[in-house]
Amino acid sequence: MENKHSFLKGALCGALAMFIGGGAIFGGVSLGKNVAEKIRKNENNSIQSSESVLNAESKEKLKEIEKIIDEHYLRDTDTEDLEDGMYAGILAGLNDPYSTYYTEEETKELFETTSGEYIGIGAAMSQNLDTGIITVSRVYKDSPAEKAGMRSEDILYKVEGEEVTGEELDEVVADIKGEEGTEVHITVLRGEEREEIELTAVRGKVEAQTVEFEMKEDQIGYISVSEFDSVTLGQFEQALTTLEEQDMQGLVIDLRSNPGGNLDTVCNMLELILPEGTIVSTKERSGKEEEIRGSGKNDFDTPLAVLVNGYSASASEIFAGAVQDYKIGTIVGTTTYGKGVVQQLFPLDDGTCVKVTISEYFTPKGRNIDGKGIEPDVSVEYVRDEADPEADNQLQTAMDVLREQ
Repeated sequence: MENKHSFLKGALCGALAMFIGGGAIFGGVSLGKNVAEKIRKNENNSIQSSESVLNAESKEKLKEIEKIIDEHYLRDTDTEDLEDGMYAGILAGLNDPYSTYYTEEETKELFETTSGEYIGIGAAMSQNLDTGIITVSRVYKDSPAEKAGMRSEDILYKVEGEEVTGEELDEVVADIKGEEGTEVHITVLRGEEREEIELTAVRGKVEAQTVEFEMKEDQIGYISVSEFDSVTLGQFEQALTTLEEQDMQGLVIDLRSNPGGNLDTVCNMLELILPEGTIVSTKERSGKEEEIRGSGKNDFDTPLAVLVNGYSASASEIFAGAVQDYKIGTIVGTTTYGKGVVQQLFPLDDGTCVKVTISEYFTPKGRNIDGKGIEPDVSVEYVRDEADPEADNQLQTAMDVLREQ
């Protein structure tokens, strides 16, 4: 379903999401040993290894803290929570916002959401932070939610007879999700009269809809990509093919507020439009460099504009940076977030995992955009039109750019 944590975005993600990498490396249960082994590979590294954190003196200190908690802490404690907090603290000690420890439950959800497929009802939901009201923002086509009669703008009132207004959105989402083939009973409020409607949805496998597309006026195609999940490539290919069959004369790819996603996905999508050459390159602390290249076998010569903003990050910046470097399209909007480092997931034997920054990446021309972002070719701030909330001045600018070509 439905809502996604900001950190659950994919293997190469953006500032609001967190991790990237091609293929996870399985490490041992001992986080300290795992990290220490990698640190020792570089003799010039100045960061203290996690193994030193666990030396005899540190172990004694941990025992001392544990004794204080056992003897003096006011409330009952949970050993698992304390251990998770300790592991999370080791990663937090890196002072890197993108390196994180995930509990077993968080790890399961992480891998589920990055695949783009999950068991749920196929409805996106948002919550008003002031009122606590949860609203259905989108119902996926042919999803269990659509088949049950749920509509966009419905207010989620009850799940299994329990009122959910004011409850944590993540917890409500967890209650709606469940085993494939089971039923979930939902009550929604619809329309201005707040008509109370009972719905029964049968949970099933849902593919996240990360791509939306349509043909705009003057035969200008429009493709919006919300994130780069594993399912996004196929959806993007379908959108591109459909628009080309409709005699598309220009194309706008909208990456605004796209926090990133899977590295393989964004590179494969760029393969569809780039000439032969480097798509992106990475460099590790050891100096090891890796280059991902495109074959240029796809003959894409349609006038192109790419929309970005300050929340377009990481994989979105790889996409925009490549388009800009090869001059095959015009970047329109505002400067992107500026996340130019790479993280990789390291699953652990107990079902948890850690995400660690392992390298930095560069655009085809060798630009490192970390902390700087990508400046658009045509700069335009979004201005809300109170008289017409559906109006989009940034999109109109991108379409005007294409009309002039």
